[in-house]
Amino acid sequence: MRTLTLATGLALAGTLGANELTVYTYSSFTSDWGPGPEIKSAFEAQCDCTLNFVSSDDGVSLLNRVRLEGVNTQADVVLGVDDALIEEARALELFQPHGIDWSDLPLAADLAWSDDLYVPFDYGYFAFVYDTENIDSPATSMEELLSSDVSILYQDPRTSTVGQGLMHWMQALYGDNGVTEAWQALAERTVTVTQGWSESYGMFQEGEADYVLSYTTSPAYHMVAEDTDRYQAATFEEGHVAQIEVAAISAFTDQAELAAEFLDFLLSREAQQILPVTNWMLPVRTDVELPAAFDRLATPERIGHSPTEIHEHRQAWIRTWRNAVSQ
Repeated sequence: MRTLTLATGLALAGTLGANELTVYTYSSFTSDWGPGPEIKSAFEAQCDCTLNFVSSDDGVSLLNRVRLEGVNTQADVVLGVDDALIEEARALELFQPHGIDWSDLPLAADLAWSDDLYVPFDYGYFAFVYDTENIDSPATSMEELLSSDVSILYQDPRTSTVGQGLMHWMQALYGDNGVTEAWQALAERTVTVTQGWSESYGMFQEGEADYVLSYTTSPAYHMVAEDTDRYQAATFEEGHVAQIEVAAISAFTDQAELAAEFLDFLLSREAQQILPVTNWMLPVRTDVELPAAFDRLATPERIGHSPTEIHEHRQAWIRTWRNAVSQ
């Protein structure tokens, strides 16, 4: 039997460290029921590496963490920032180009994606989910929801990409002149504003509110995993704001090649087949076979602002929300 010398052991340890990839993401992605465990297993099987997830509460918290860590971040990849935050992150120079050729991929046409820093891995539409055992006639518009006497849970736009999505939705519907009154009407119906999606959705399922801010795809989870159509998403005639979730390579990583391999994997059919039935969002590829439940989901009209417009106005919109709900 050959004995490892100290020098050999140190060299081996260095090699193993070089084959580790650290991915910052949000907590529901890494949960036992989320895509994290399957994505980890599938990627490690092809990369001969170790994939480590480090989680934050939500996508906004994720970006805040990377921004605060700066050059000292341990992240090689950041997964879970969305299209509403990409221009802010671009301005901070937190990420580097991925080198992916979009012309070779069957991406959903409505994504219209060609960005050189960010890789979309799934997408969906924000919606208010309700319990059909409690709500007989769901709201068909935001105006109807705000003028009703229902109870609502949603997420803080300062910490949650879902809550931020509602902020963009309200701005798109009401503009600067009417949004304060709309926020105040919502505040009268709000049970609480949670830091992230997981907390509010859990409270909703425990019966603490009539509606919870989530996605049009959320009912698919209940139909596939729980064999029930009890929970449904209200479709609003004014339209819905979409969310595109993205991943990107840290500007400060020393694992750029392995990080690029991981982004390629996220776009593969194998990963895209995993994501819809674990993250319960729509795949970005058009050649992915989905459970029949996805055919029963609402397909709303898409409205909203461009990432550039959001970047320009985001802080002002947050101040408007904060001032309105504190009155």
